[in-house]
Amino acid sequence: MAAKRGSAMAGFVVFAGAMLMVTGLLNVFEGLVALFSDDRLVMTPNKLVVVDTTGWGWTLLIFGLLLMAVGGGLLTAQTWARITAILVVCLHAVVQILWLGAYPVWSLLMIALDIVVLFALTARWADVREQLGGVGQAPWKNGQEEVEVSAAERQTPPR
Repeated sequence: MAAKRGSAMAGFVVFAGAMLMVTGLLNVFEGLVALFSDDRLVMTPNKLVVVDTTGWGWTLLIFGLLLMAVGGGLLTAQTWARITAILVVCLHAVVQILWLGAYPVWSLLMIALDIVVLFALTARWADVREQLGGVGQAPWKNGQEEVEVSAAERQTPPR
C-alpha cells in the first residue's frame, strides 16, 4: 500500500514539474510578445496593477525562465527545486490575484492549478524521492546511521 501511495505521489510531482515547465513556456512566450510586439496584447491597462507593458514583459520573461528551470529540477527530484518551486508557486498565486481584474478566468484557473501543484510539492516528499530517485544526491536516511556489524558482534554471549 505504501509503495502504491509513493508512486501516486511521484506521479503528482511529475505532473507538477511538467505544469511548471508548460506555464513557464507560456510566460516566456507572453513576455516576448509584451516586449517586442506590445500592440498585439489584449488587455485593459486601467485594470492592471502594473501598467507598463515593458516591465510586465520582462517580469513574465524572467519568471517564465525560472518556472521552466524549477520544473526541470522537479522532474529529477532535486530538493532545491522543490523548495524553490514552493516559493515560486506561492509568488505566482499572489501575482495572479493582482491580475484578477484584467484576466479573471485565467487568473482563477492559474490559482487553482497553483493549489494543486502546491499539494503535490508538500505531501510525502520522501516517498517521491524514493520513486523518482534523485539524480546525483546521496540516499536519505531516517536520522539513524546504518552501522555494519561483524558476525562476532551479532552473537550474544551465553548467560
